[in-house]
Amino acid sequence: MTDASDQWEQWHERRTETVSAPYGPLALTGTHWLADYPDGRIPDIPGSWAADGDAVVPTVATADGPTVDGRPLDGRVRLEADTGPVESARVALGGRRLVVLVREGVWGVRDHWSVPGRFAPYGESRTGRVPNADGRSRGLALAGERVFELGGERRTLKAARQPDGRLWAVFAESTSGDGGFRFRFLYAEAPDAEGLTTVDFNRAQLPPCAFADHFVCPFPPPGNTLGLAIPAGERTLL
Repeated sequence: MTDASDQWEQWHERRTETVSAPYGPLALTGTHWLADYPDGRIPDIPGSWAADGDAVVPTVATADGPTVDGRPLDGRVRLEADTGPVESARVALGGRRLVVLVREGVWGVRDHWSVPGRFAPYGESRTGRVPNADGRSRGLALAGERVFELGGERRTLKAARQPDGRLWAVFAESTSGDGGFRFRFLYAEAPDAEGLTTVDFNRAQLPPCAFADHFVCPFPPPGNTLGLAIPAGERTLL
């Protein structure tokens, strides 16, 4: 390749890494302006949130799960706008980061998320037959399950192991097919020695058959349809 091509490839790789980082732009699932929620109830975020002069004041019970500065939040706290990187936001909710921001005097909360998980390998590979996009059924070899917590519940995704050690899951969720494609692929780096991995739905991607009918893609195996919405990652064709 020419020097110009080399430089472009390097730029493209850096750009891809940046936008798909655990708390990069693809991790943003919503920006909620408090003025739009006079009752203080932001969708899918526990507690009541209100602007109060130069701060945002959430009122949250410990049972709801958020932490502030690493400590459980129970009651009220005043939060100024976060100024650092997303991962250092003061409010966390499991793998999510709730970033307080202000624009021209209007306060809001941004919701970023990334979910830690663990890979539980099967004793030996299990092959099941699943429908494919071309209407035929084919074998899909599964190496184990990615176990994680989301929406207050323990969840699992059956996953195959790629030749390079990465994990690959085919999944659907409650909004699949509702304005988006019917299922998606989710890859993850190889788990570490303790089986730890990241279930980063910000990196969920449309399968090749979303772009052309000539591709053969497996549908999600039984158990890989999640009963909640995953509003992250690639969802629709542009």
